[in-house]
Amino acid sequence: MTENNTAENNTTENTPGVWACLSYNDAEAARVFLTEVLGFTEALTVRDENDKTRIVHAEVKWPEGGGIMYGSGGTHPDYPQPVPGTQWVYVVTKDVDAVHKRVVEAGGKVVTEPQDTDYGSRSVAIADPEGNVWTFGTYAGA
Repeated sequence: MTENNTAENNTTENTPGVWACLSYNDAEAARVFLTEVLGFTEALTVRDENDKTRIVHAEVKWPEGGGIMYGSGGTHPDYPQPVPGTQWVYVVTKDVDAVHKRVVEAGGKVVTEPQDTDYGSRSVAIADPEGNVWTFGTYAGA
């Protein structure tokens, strides 16, 4: 990239370089779950001008780095649409047990209980209200 590349110049250490993108039937319920249960921080929410219950585009950031983009299904007809409830996301965290506790306290679905893996990670898998599977683990990649 050249020195004048705007995107490169706007990148900071806390800016995620890869964004998972999810589609939801009820993006408002997803917003609540992602922020109030999982612990993401709401960064941006753009609602449909004609139907304020539909989220056209939203971004949440993980306090330890990274982010997720999501929205209501069918809001971008020019793009292939993932089927809500069939997606998987992995999130690196130092405190797997805290995520597990928040999900249990909120009555959420735990797919796999917190466990130590044979490759040195601690992880837990949960399902969001639409069935997407979120694995939170200490493994930060090779």
